[in-house]
Amino acid sequence: MESRLKERYLSEVSKKLTEEFSYANPMQVPKVEKIVVNIGVGEAKDNPKALESAVADLEKITGQKPIVTKSKKSIANFKIRDGQSIGCKVTLRGKKMYDFLDKLVSIALPRVRDFRGVSDSAFDGRGNYSLGLNEQLIFPEIDYDDIDKLRGMNITIVTNANTDEEAKALLRELGMPFRKEGEQ
Repeated sequence: MESRLKERYLSEVSKKLTEEFSYANPMQVPKVEKIVVNIGVGEAKDNPKALESAVADLEKITGQKPIVTKSKKSIANFKIRDGQSIGCKVTLRGKKMYDFLDKLVSIALPRVRDFRGVSDSAFDGRGNYSLGLNEQLIFPEIDYDDIDKLRGMNITIVTNANTDEEAKALLRELGMPFRKEGEQ
């Protein structure tokens, strides 16, 4: 069964983007390629249980087992050794990616306190969008009583759009709530 968001992309969004940017070929229409969700757990060097709970939370949120990321080099100021576990990440593709994006824009982001929309300036120049969240509680899978600490996460949405303008139009059509121009 297709994801609700993918069906919408195929039926409505691709047609709108083709009209807006006058693509000659349907293969030129930008699409979301993957979503990377990353949680950095700096306290894992002192408390290994913190990393385990972050992995469990990320697995509940995304429906996929995360990989544990390790430091690439030693940093004395942060008391980090080379190869030490310092976070976890998940790369979503296909149906899980569309399901996660749908859940993010329709359920999780509206649950953020004082939410007025996400920034439209977080594009990287190649059509990829990065978003930072302050707490994992906005996702419905996370039970308030089960968490040990509030953890933020970084979400990167990778598209195959050529420009930021095309990527912004794609994400807007998929339901991403961008702020109005000039708002903080």
